[in-house]
Amino acid sequence: MVAQSLFPTLAPTIEWRDGDLLLLDQTRLPHEIVVEHVADAAAVWRAIHELRVRGAPAIGVAAAYGLCVAMQDARDLPLTQFRAELERRAGWLDTARPTAVNLSWGLRRMLQCARACNASDSKALYEALVDEAKQIHAEDQALCEGIGMHGLPLIEPGSGVLTHCNAGALATTGLGTATAPIYAAHREGIVFKVFADETRPLLQGARLTVFELQQAGVDVTLIVDSAAASIMSHGLVDLVIVGTDRVAANGDFANKIGTLSVAIAANYYGIPFYVACPSSTLDFRTPTGAQIEIEERREEEVTSLAGQPIAPRAINARNPAFDVTPHELVTGFITERGIVKAPFERSLRGFFAAEGNAA
Repeated sequence: MVAQSLFPTLAPTIEWRDGDLLLLDQTRLPHEIVVEHVADAAAVWRAIHELRVRGAPAIGVAAAYGLCVAMQDARDLPLTQFRAELERRAGWLDTARPTAVNLSWGLRRMLQCARACNASDSKALYEALVDEAKQIHAEDQALCEGIGMHGLPLIEPGSGVLTHCNAGALATTGLGTATAPIYAAHREGIVFKVFADETRPLLQGARLTVFELQQAGVDVTLIVDSAAASIMSHGLVDLVIVGTDRVAANGDFANKIGTLSVAIAANYYGIPFYVACPSSTLDFRTPTGAQIEIEERREEEVTSLAGQPIAPRAINARNPAFDVTPHELVTGFITERGIVKAPFERSLRGFFAAEGNAA
């Protein structure tokens, strides 16, 4: 696998090995590399909810395999009962995180597979589900390669690229989304510089993005979130590429909290702002960003750092995990089929209306 060759000391984000689901625990990075064996439905739900597996594409793959894990103890049930349990358990897994559309997308695709399958018994249906999950996994890797290929021309020699949060190899099972053009340019020998926001409160930029880019030999500099606009003002950024957890039909998109601030600053300084968007992250059922549900996480993530309190005791805090950036601030969406430009509502549907996310 190309992605794995970039990080020879890092375990795969997700691995299916002889019926076992193995997840790289991203809450332990960069200081420890710990692979978790996920053995039942509750463990799958916790791994997604607690961000041990994270990033929209990786969540979609984990959800597909996770549903297989959830159904392993049901293979001896009568087929009708197996199908009923499949629907019920998929619905429960879908509650793990509300904002990333890939969770519901992966589970919905698995259910569609089951409904279309004419298996004679539960064991045969289970094997069909495993095959579908493996296909979703392979497609994710191919999507990353396609995004890298189409985004590569955007990165010119000597340019500065800014990214936010982690939309890298750790957020997928391949080259990443926002990082795919970065890795593609690096493979081509292009000399350029990456600035990575730390991404408070959970520091996915500091813990994950700079870790994987450094491992791959990319020239990367870590900055605090509040320094992004200042770095832009000094002419050090020529291009912004971020990932996304959900793209609405009109091109509004949800990404890690702080993305909106980066987009506003880029717009002010006239810097192209691109969103790396695999087709699995499109949600044509959601008309605009106003309808995207934003996950609100625990206050302790804001008031503590590495388990140590950093704020006054009993202080009120808000912790939205994502924000929504309006499509007017987006230069284009880098997809596996090409770069999509405005008007986004028409052009996104033109590219992907047949992908299964259309209303």
